[in-house]
Amino acid sequence: MARLTRMLLVAATVVMGEAVIAEEPKMLELHVRSQAKAAVASGTAGFTTSERNVTWDPRHTAVVICDMWDDHWCKGAAERVVEMAPVMEKAVAAARQRGVLIVHAPSTCVAFYENTPARRRAREAPAATPRVSLATAERWGTAWCWPEKGREPALPIDDTDMGCDCRVKCEIKPPWTRQIATLTIDQDRDVITDNGQELVNLFAARQIEHVMIMGVHLNMCVLGRPFGIRQLTRLGQDVVLVRDLTDTMYNSQMRPQVDHFTGTDLVVDHVEKYWCPTITSVDLVGGKPFRFAADRR
Repeated sequence: MARLTRMLLVAATVVMGEAVIAEEPKMLELHVRSQAKAAVASGTAGFTTSERNVTWDPRHTAVVICDMWDDHWCKGAAERVVEMAPVMEKAVAAARQRGVLIVHAPSTCVAFYENTPARRRAREAPAATPRVSLATAERWGTAWCWPEKGREPALPIDDTDMGCDCRVKCEIKPPWTRQIATLTIDQDRDVITDNGQELVNLFAARQIEHVMIMGVHLNMCVLGRPFGIRQLTRLGQDVVLVRDLTDTMYNSQMRPQVDHFTGTDLVVDHVEKYWCPTITSVDLVGGKPFRFAADRR
């Protein structure tokens, strides 16, 4: 009986004279956290945090890696990317092995990969029509999705000074040229793009419904880029932020004058309240969530 059941679940096809066995992939089991508005005792609106388990088909899932550049104008930000990248590499490798599409999105640096299969794969995907108009206003070299009035309030941190938290302020002079080399780009399977329309084309062709987004910086590019949380959500994607594999550009001397990592947590809260749920890398690689060495809370 067991053998018969397996035969019914396994499809065999013949390709180039060889039998290829195609089995249903193992589903992704994610533990998502979100926040929803709720009335509190005083009669004012508050938020309650909830957690639930969801199941995603890896064949219809993508990971988007946002702006994990090889360098940054802020020394502290660059150091945190270097520290986080090896953990991200393990999480991405685990997702790829399960059949998840990996999208590398190092904004303004895709020309570095112009003649690679991963870049061509993004450029050559069949044209598709997005369900909503894509962002067209440009900021920092790409189209930009600004905060949506009526949906989200101002961010809980003040990043108007651009967020350098170094003792001696760094000069704002972008030095990045490519994605950090720690992150593997599988030229046989991955894609490279920083363009919203290319992402729409890819997701339509691959029937992508679910997206895990990770990278930097949450209060800026992870929310605002044309492949970021705001646009992905507006496009109808089922999005989650990998909250332990992100960082913010936040100067702890600015409002609300909390330490850098608490500032990041406040922006994670903002995302959970107004945009999408979050998960941790534990859902992909097990163990414990990543934590920066300098985070001694």
